[in-house]
Amino acid sequence: MARGLKIGAAVVALVIATGCGLVRGNDDDDVAAPVPASTEESVAPPTEEPEPVDEVTESPTPAPTTKKPSKKPTTRAAEPTQPAFWSELPECAHYDKTKPVAKKTVKKALRTASARIYWRTEAPTLKLNYPLVKAIAWQESGWQTNIHNCDGGTGVMQVMPDTVSMINNRFGLNYNAKNYKDNAFVGANYIAWFTRWAGQNYFKENYNLSPSKCKSHTSWCLLNVVISGYNAGQGSIEAAAESKTLPNPEYVAAVRSLMNRCECDQF
Repeated sequence: MARGLKIGAAVVALVIATGCGLVRGNDDDDVAAPVPASTEESVAPPTEEPEPVDEVTESPTPAPTTKKPSKKPTTRAAEPTQPAFWSELPECAHYDKTKPVAKKTVKKALRTASARIYWRTEAPTLKLNYPLVKAIAWQESGWQTNIHNCDGGTGVMQVMPDTVSMINNRFGLNYNAKNYKDNAFVGANYIAWFTRWAGQNYFKENYNLSPSKCKSHTSWCLLNVVISGYNAGQGSIEAAAESKTLPNPEYVAAVRSLMNRCECDQF
């Protein structure tokens, strides 16, 4: 099942694709449950708030003059609170009333989530990597913790309600997508689940997510299929498997580019 229209309609200058969220998987293999992430929310005040702009006042009765002002009033440039491609949200998307978590704090959560081994017993060699997780998160939300998409995607990883339920039920967890740490773990857990499913079905149980295994951003390799599946869903990958043509090559190319170079690397 494919996801709906994403709020990331226009992307950063480094990428050309739109962002989307998750769909629910339906693999029935038994898996080993990872250690639940802490649901204790520690929301740090945002560090990305714009600096105050100097107020420029105008005299109510300016004296007539034909000379040009010697110097125009200046203001300090405000620091953007979000990537440019989130400057205009679709009408049905919105920010909730919670304070956004600082991106440097989000970065720590994404690093922790990407370092966890989610298949300790049945696929212990399956390991995620931070560049992959951070790139998907940036493409999905610009690392914004309080954003909600038209289709129900929530938070940093834009996880869908059905995805959260699937991960919680399958692994015996109690993740809360509104908590930025849990959100990161749900997204990373889903990436791991999709890697296991795709690796079993199309890559002879090889779970290597290294970019070196891919000839290009559009080739049928595990990394590209996992990125594609995060956006398009399991059903779309099943339909594309015969032709080995990715259903959303623009999204895959965007994430692959962000893995190498991302505005988020500054945080």
